Amino acid sequence: MQTPLIALVDCNNFYVSCERVFRPDLINKPVAVLSNNDGCIVARSQEVKDLGIKMATPVYKVQHLIKRHKIQLFSSNYTLYADMSQRVMQCLEEFSPQVEVYSIDESFLDLTGLCANNSHHYGLGIRNKVYQSTGITVCVGMAQTKTLAKLANYAAKKWHKTGGVLDLSDPTRRNKLLKITPVDEIWGIGRQTAKRLHIMNIHTAYDLSIQQPETIQKQFNVVIARIVMELNGTSCLALEDIQADKQQIVCSRSFKRRLTDYPELSEALACFARTATEKLRKQKSVSSSITVFIRTNPHNPEEPNYQRSISSTLAHATNDTRQITRIAKRLLREIYKSGFRYQKLGLQLGHIQNKTTPNQSDLFSLIPEDNSEPLMQVMDKINRQFPKAIKLSAEGLTNTWHVPVEYLSQHYTTNWDELAVVKCC
Repeated sequence: MQTPLIALVDCNNFYVSCERVFRPDLINKPVAVLSNNDGCIVARSQEVKDLGIKMATPVYKVQHLIKRHKIQLFSSNYTLYADMSQRVMQCLEEFSPQVEVYSIDESFLDLTGLCANNSHHYGLGIRNKVYQSTGITVCVGMAQTKTLAKLANYAAKKWHKTGGVLDLSDPTRRNKLLKITPVDEIWGIGRQTAKRLHIMNIHTAYDLSIQQPETIQKQFNVVIARIVMELNGTSCLALEDIQADKQQIVCSRSFKRRLTDYPELSEALACFARTATEKLRKQKSVSSSITVFIRTNPHNPEEPNYQRSISSTLAHATNDTRQITRIAKRLLREIYKSGFRYQKLGLQLGHIQNKTTPNQSDLFSLIPEDNSEPLMQVMDKINRQFPKAIKLSAEGLTNTWHVPVEYLSQHYTTNWDELAVVKCC
């Protein structure tokens, strides 16, 4: 039986890398990508990290560093990032028959029996292919388990001598890395769990690996026990061929300009409902639970603070944008209070299930005749080809709640009018 070999391929500073592909003049220069409302830093180049700027730092707090070091700022261009991600994943499919897309910028690959005893060379081939095809740099971590592959990828990024590729199949190399890796760098070990492990004098990945899984399970849970087994080369986490459907869908926004009027908030909520139901239909699901939440800025003592959430369970699960929007706006009306400056609004869809799953209905309610699916399919098809071409009247025509982002780059790969132009002199 062949020894398993799992690889984790992770894009380096993915959002920043996507911007640099079309702005090569920014290579080796400080670059940061901002959140939806341009309020916080959500991605940083290594040059920005070296300045001590942390993830999710509010922009206003580091304006002096931005000016002094001429940090190039970009608004989040999720359309570009999603398209570049798809191109990276297509490259990875050439190297393994089984690929699990774990997130927008990383995937697990099953390389068992594919490397011909030269895994490092195979990993370099993955790096070169992705870079040549997309311009994105990746690191490759390999080991017998997913947890160790994550750890190998961490080391491949941290130590440049690895060449961006590291295989931890050798027990001696593996233990050497485990002994110098803090326990909180292990995939699946959160901050609170790390604190409890420190109390038990477990400070490194190696300290955790030599524990008895049964003892750890009694102290914590079966998840941490499996991590111990994975650190010792016993696979407990299988690769998923198909990404699991989302069990919750949340669409929210922190507003750059505080909103006070119900009509503006209502329009924003209708846009969130459209986005959420499009995601719901994309995974062929329906939802029977809606939650709407709203709040002011909790960190501003000079203004009155108010936050509320409200939920509703539907008699019949649906993915119809019209129904979800109508119910969401009714819920918003119930919790909205005038006189407050609202900073954040959001919508959450829960109790999500496949649309073909039989649904236990209320015995005293009639099942309505549902003819919405053809209409929603037509809307989605048109909007995929011509983004946001069709809107419901509930979304309004002005979108005054939406403050345009300031640093948005072009949609180089998805919009004919914004394709990159190359001039030959």
